[in-house]
Amino acid sequence: MLRSAPEMPFVCLTDFQAQARERLSKTTWDYIEGGAGEGFTKEDNIAAFKKIRLRPRYLKDVSEVDTRTIIQGEKISAPICISPTGFHCLAWPDGEMSTARAAQAADICYITSTYASCTLEDIVATAPRGLRWFQLYVQRDRQLNKQLIQRVESLGFKALVITVDVPITGNRRHDIRNQVDLKTNLLLKDLRSPKESSGPCLQMSSIDPSNCWDDLSWLQSITQLPIILKGILTKEDAELAVKHNVQGIIVSNHGGRQLDEVLASIDALTEVVAAVKGKIEVYLDGGIRTGNDVLKSLALGAKCVFLGRPILWGLACKGERGVEEVLNILKNEFHTSMTLTGCRSVAEINRDLIQFSRL
Repeated sequence: MLRSAPEMPFVCLTDFQAQARERLSKTTWDYIEGGAGEGFTKEDNIAAFKKIRLRPRYLKDVSEVDTRTIIQGEKISAPICISPTGFHCLAWPDGEMSTARAAQAADICYITSTYASCTLEDIVATAPRGLRWFQLYVQRDRQLNKQLIQRVESLGFKALVITVDVPITGNRRHDIRNQVDLKTNLLLKDLRSPKESSGPCLQMSSIDPSNCWDDLSWLQSITQLPIILKGILTKEDAELAVKHNVQGIIVSNHGGRQLDEVLASIDALTEVVAAVKGKIEVYLDGGIRTGNDVLKSLALGAKCVFLGRPILWGLACKGERGVEEVLNILKNEFHTSMTLTGCRSVAEINRDLIQFSRL
C-alpha cells in the first residue's frame, strides 16, 4: 500500500511565499505581491541586502545570546515586528485577529493598519496583552482623524504611525489590470464606532494629499502618543522629522508599492540614521527575508525591522499558526546570525560587522 508523502515543513520565509501563491486567488495574490510601476524597487528591496557582506568575529563566548530589545520604551523578544498592511481577511477569515494573537504570542509589536478588515475593538479583545501601534492615513476630515486617534488611545495602542508616502496611491499595474477597487469591494471598519452597524466607511480616496509638516503640530496637540513617521527615505526629511519633534522614523518605500525607482530601504537607512544623530529611533521595513537581513539592518543603525508581505504569506498558509511560524523562523535565523558573528546581545551589533560588496 502506497503511503502519502509527508507534508514538507516550512523552513524559510520563501517557503510560505510559494504556498501562499497556490492558496490565494490571482487577484488577491497580485494585490499582496504587486509593486508600483515596473516593480524595480520591490525587487531591489530584497536584492540590495545581497550587496552587503558579513564580517564575523570568532572565539567569543556565545553560549548565551539574547535577541531582546526595547522600542519606544517597551520590551520585545526580538527586533522583528509586524508592519501595517491592510485587508488581512483577504488572506485568512479571522484576518487581523489572527495576526494580533500571533504577535502577542511572539512578544513583538504589531502595527495595525487604518485599512484593517476587523474592528480595532475585536483586534484588541482577541490579544489584550499585545504591544500595538496604530498606523494612520491622515484623512481630509480632521474630526475623523481626531475620533480615530482618541479611539486608539482608549484601546491601549502605544504609538501612532503616520504614513507619509501616500498623498495618492502609486501606479500599481496589477491592480489596474485586475480592476481591483478596494474602496467599494471591501468593508473598512476602522472608522466606525463599535455601536454603528454601517458607515461612515473609510475610503482610500479620502487620504489628505495636502497633509504637510506643519500639520504634525496639530496631531501632536491632540495625542500624547509617540508619533512615528513611516516612509522617510532621505536625510533632508529625517532632519525635518527631528526638527518637528517626532519620536521615530520607519525607513520605508511602502514595499515598492508607491514610487518605483526610489532607493531600496536598506540603501536609504544609512543616510537617515546619520541625519538623526541618535536623537530618535530609526526602524526599517522592506525586503527583510532572512535573519542575516535583520542583522545587517541593525548593523546599519536600525533599532528594529518590520515585516509586511511575509506576515500575509504566513496568514494565507496557516492563519495565526502561520504568522507565528514566520516570526519564529526569522527569530531563530537572527539568533543564529548573531551567534555566528559573535554578538551576544543586540547592543553588540554594529557597523564593523558588515562591508559592502564591490560587485
